[in-house]
Amino acid sequence: MAWALERHARVETIGFDYGQRHRVELECRPRVIAALRDAFPHWGARLGDDHVLDLALLGQISDTALTESRAIEMQANGLPNTFVPGRNLLFLTFAATLAYRRGASVLVGGMCETDYSGYPDCRDNTLKALQVALSLGMDTPLTVETPLMWLTKAQTWALTEQLGGEPLNELIAEHTHTCYLGERSKRFAWGYGCGQCPACELRRAGYESYLAAR
Repeated sequence: MAWALERHARVETIGFDYGQRHRVELECRPRVIAALRDAFPHWGARLGDDHVLDLALLGQISDTALTESRAIEMQANGLPNTFVPGRNLLFLTFAATLAYRRGASVLVGGMCETDYSGYPDCRDNTLKALQVALSLGMDTPLTVETPLMWLTKAQTWALTEQLGGEPLNELIAEHTHTCYLGERSKRFAWGYGCGQCPACELRRAGYESYLAAR
């Protein structure tokens, strides 16, 4: 969001309620937005409406550790069972539909193909193909920007420092959420989480590498 606000005159935010097990991320969203408005008024002036879409059907047809109380483990296909098939495809399609109605032409997502969980809908080729499909299907040019695609988690922490200094990194640690289990009772230097799930491991390792490189 900070990256988008630095580059675009107006930014609207969108979230999705799909029956996720870690629903705490939906509670964190307005706190992140409010904190960013307060700490960075020059960005806050560019922030437009926030939208939350009900995609409960996705959770109803999914059979994953992110939509059910199941142990997180690897599957026979080599993907973790936290992978929700079609999630990012649906997210961006609905975001594009809303953008079309709002007169926006750029979608910004935080997908990454560097140090990630292997989700195929986070890959650059997937998102490039989707950009073409959305532009053709809506008969209007739409751009999907993924500024984190080729950055490691350490480089992402460095990017946020570049954009907003230590205040932005502290805002991220305090208010954003990554943990698959929705754990918010344990606070680490890199933020809240269980400290053991794949999402926490990636975030912790990235933060530690970022500190080591400073």
